[in-house]
Amino acid sequence: MGLDPDSLRAFVKVAELGSFTRAATQLGTGKARISLRIKALEDELGTRLLQRTTRVVRPTPDGEDLLPRARRWLLEAEEIGTLFQTARGLRGLVRIDLPVRLARDTIIPRLPELLARHPALSIHVSITDRRTEPVREGVDLVLRVGGAGDPALVGRRLGMLTMANAASPAYVRKHGLPRTLADLADHVVVHYAGPDDGERASFEHVEKGARVEMPMRSVLTVSDADAYYAACRAGLGIVQGPRVGLRPSFASGLLVELLPEHLAAPMSVWLLHAHGRNVPRRVRAVMSWLDELVTAWLENASQ
Repeated sequence: MGLDPDSLRAFVKVAELGSFTRAATQLGTGKARISLRIKALEDELGTRLLQRTTRVVRPTPDGEDLLPRARRWLLEAEEIGTLFQTARGLRGLVRIDLPVRLARDTIIPRLPELLARHPALSIHVSITDRRTEPVREGVDLVLRVGGAGDPALVGRRLGMLTMANAASPAYVRKHGLPRTLADLADHVVVHYAGPDDGERASFEHVEKGARVEMPMRSVLTVSDADAYYAACRAGLGIVQGPRVGLRPSFASGLLVELLPEHLAAPMSVWLLHAHGRNVPRRVRAVMSWLDELVTAWLENASQ
């Protein structure tokens, strides 16, 4: 019995995404073709693999048994297909999700090096500061600043980013320079509504080894890193961010550093993937490149 790789691929994608429509979109085909492939696979195996309801699609018990085997089989088939590609580089598509500033300033400028090494490789970059769902969105690799998030993701922490507090000179002229935590009662912050932030605006600092959030007044809430720092430069409040990103503005006088003895806890930088142990060669290659690049950047950032 020879199982059709495209039918197995369709089954795996529908089982992971819980949707025929999303699976068809990610595989670049039509929903009807996905349904026909899975029906043919079920007929070939003589069992029902997916339980369809009006709201969700999930694997049956037999589908659950097949899913990890199908993933391994497809990975091995891909590995065989790329076994002799080393001399001319890897090929295929790798989707990566990156934070806005890290993508813009550090990773995208270095992408020509990776693509010169592997001319047949294609990279799809999604750039956002929101928390993505890699499996549902078809993302292979995720670089995250802050918490690792989804426990289903696999990866490692590359390093830590030291934080700093900042405001614009215009803000300081208007509100004064806070010298103690108590002085913050007369100040406002720009509220960053990211995935790891609470609904209320606050000033975070570490006290006796514990993370403390001091409630603060805010006149502006943003959900994007560029907007966050633009608001600070416009004099709309105090911000807290990685020192490496704020350092040039401190040096140029565009921003003023505040309360250096009361800093937020360092932020972790994670490189994560959604493949478990079945990581395709092309994804492993990009993951290794990102690991090396971001680790070097973190080392420079700490100096």
